[in-house]
Amino acid sequence: MESENSILISAKDLWKIYQLGTQEVRALCGVTFTISDNEFVAIMGPSGSGKSTLMNLIGCLDTPTKGEYSLKGKSVSTLTDNELAYIRNREIGFVFQVFNLLPRATAFHNVELPLIYKGSSKKEREEKTLKALEMVEMIDRKNHRPSELSGGERQRVAIARALVNEPSILLADEPTGNLDSKTGHEILNLFRKIHDQGNTIIIVTHDKDIAQQAQRIIYMIDGQIVKEERKGT
Repeated sequence: MESENSILISAKDLWKIYQLGTQEVRALCGVTFTISDNEFVAIMGPSGSGKSTLMNLIGCLDTPTKGEYSLKGKSVSTLTDNELAYIRNREIGFVFQVFNLLPRATAFHNVELPLIYKGSSKKEREEKTLKALEMVEMIDRKNHRPSELSGGERQRVAIARALVNEPSILLADEPTGNLDSKTGHEILNLFRKIHDQGNTIIIVTHDKDIAQQAQRIIYMIDGQIVKEERKGT
């Protein structure tokens, strides 16, 4: 794949140390890896392995204690809170296990929200929101509220919201954790379709079956990468 020559994420010797009273908790211990443009990567490990901490660093929700993290060639470690917020809004689309939808808002309005924060015009908001809803096959449900949607439909709306700003990275944390196996399978198929359209996807999971859908799996234990597995594409 030609795009694999383009490094989107570069992490060098990342550490994250939390101070809990007198105790030092090492959540990440010298993690190094790169992710290329249009890769589909799973970060896998048991609870407490550091994968959620790593996701927070990748998503610019937190900064490392030490080490270097670059996104699109820009060092994230030195950015201000406002610059980090800008990157989160423009470059990264988040999908969570809990869908985080506004209960009183329609699917359309939930998807439109990041564009409102961005300050997009009404015309641009409408065009991009409908495009994102179409991508996840939810156009016909655009006027429904979350309570009127199934779990799978709610996750589709959450994915559309993550895609609406056309981010560089789609970052998903246990995206099928609250879904039954059939619906989870449909959501994974949707991720594959989104990846085929050129998006970079990173899924954080403890589920082997989900991880196997990715091109590459990064395995973590005790805050360290213990192995990587690449699958033929």
